[in-house]
Amino acid sequence: MTTALLVLEDGRTFTGERYGAIGETFGEAVFATGMTGYQETLTDPSYHRQVVVQTAPHIGNTGVNDEDQESRRIWVAGYVVRDPARRASSWRSLRSLQDELDQQGIVGISGIDTRALTRHLRERGAMRCGISSVGVDRGSLLERVLNSPGMLGADLSAEVTTPRPYTVAAEGEHRFTVAALDFGIKAMTPRRMAERGITTHVLPATSTAEDVVSTGADAVFLANGPGDPGAADAAVTTVRDLLRREVPVFGICFGNQLLGRAFGFGTYKLGYGHRGINQPVQDRRTGKVEITAHNHGFAVDAPADRSSETEFGAVEVSHLCLNDAVVEGLTARDVPAFSVQYHPEAAAGPHDADYLFDRFVELLERTA
Repeated sequence: MTTALLVLEDGRTFTGERYGAIGETFGEAVFATGMTGYQETLTDPSYHRQVVVQTAPHIGNTGVNDEDQESRRIWVAGYVVRDPARRASSWRSLRSLQDELDQQGIVGISGIDTRALTRHLRERGAMRCGISSVGVDRGSLLERVLNSPGMLGADLSAEVTTPRPYTVAAEGEHRFTVAALDFGIKAMTPRRMAERGITTHVLPATSTAEDVVSTGADAVFLANGPGDPGAADAAVTTVRDLLRREVPVFGICFGNQLLGRAFGFGTYKLGYGHRGINQPVQDRRTGKVEITAHNHGFAVDAPADRSSETEFGAVEVSHLCLNDAVVEGLTARDVPAFSVQYHPEAAAGPHDADYLFDRFVELLERTA
């Protein structure tokens, strides 16, 4: 087996074996706590420029198929697992995860103590790292890690967005039309809307309010995506323009952060983020606790103990993470807009957050 090396920017080093393509890669080291769904994780554009550490020790046992991808390719910068499956054993599997990583040029490492690495990231915070299977000189790899870009100030949506608009038609009777701004949208999202009679026009991240209106959309959806929301000024301007036109808005993940900025709130980087499919969030409107899917390293800085007066009227924190009280959702009282920080299209719970698409439909019905 080929030896591989992982070096964190603070110098912590792990030696293991090559997993995936042979080469060298750099990114922000983060950990994901899901015990299943590794294919959805790998193809989530929100992981662009991040090296994902899987906390579940055994990865690859169901192989790879052509139905579970969330986008057109694998987006992670690198992949870290403890025990790769020796063979895929699902009837749906078409090829092994090792072969898929190799074919797509994703450099990874296996055979390391991922528990120790995860504990280190929890204590010290997400940080830059490098993985190499072409050289095991720790000093030179650390130097290249320190010269690699960080996530603060990174505006990445243009690197993952669709290059041209496309449409996902409603299933059955068409009821509404939605324009989705693609900052890194997952394939399941327009499918969830299609199930509710919504035709979705997916637009590039650089689209303006005029581009949205020209689709004839009844509302706009702000998708998930990678990077620092504090650097996405053009997108925030578009959202503000839409709010001034009183276009109904529903945002998730990165879209929640953009909506928060449009309302005038700040954003900040979390220590190690929320990534996985087992995050407890409370809907403050109903008191219900949902088990939710997350993938974010930034959060909205808004007061949870009171309503905030903004240019667009009163805005309240609608959802909170029960692990650390991070803001997980916003609701406007005077304009038709709401958002959540997590992924309602995903099957955590497995359907705890699915109601949010129904809430979006109710908003469309009220504003039609």
